[in-house]
Amino acid sequence: MTTAPDDVAAAVLAAIRGRRVVRALTDEPVEPAQMEAVLDAARWAPTAGNRHLQRFVATVDPRVLRVLRMVSPGMIQRPTAAVVVCIDRARAVAYGFRPDIPGLSVDVGTATATMLLAAHALGLGAGPVTSFSKAAVATVLGLPEGWTPELIVCLGHPT
Repeated sequence: MTTAPDDVAAAVLAAIRGRRVVRALTDEPVEPAQMEAVLDAARWAPTAGNRHLQRFVATVDPRVLRVLRMVSPGMIQRPTAAVVVCIDRARAVAYGFRPDIPGLSVDVGTATATMLLAAHALGLGAGPVTSFSKAAVATVLGLPEGWTPELIVCLGHPT
């Protein structure tokens, strides 16, 4: 059975209209397959020049999540998983881009929007967080030199 293009379009538009930022999450863990699907969706997000200069650091470790909450005043929810979206500024420079070029932030936004839609499609609650200490998050996650954390996507099961 094939799906008519109109059915696919209707389903995509319904997902866009139905997705919400979820801040009330249960303590039920996010399954590895769900995390992989969210990260795979991010991989397919469009990027400037198809360069894919964003990097994703995922965690389900309760201790790491607790510390992330401590350095992220914007993280109201208590996620059971999180994806930190980073920019690989060193690689951007290697490609000949300025490390502060606006397109890099646009790529973070498209990856985030794609992950939020994927989470919604999987029945997960999700919400972006931009209020956090970049230095603290980089230290907690042990990010490589040249990677800067730009946004945190909180994931979990909605209450």
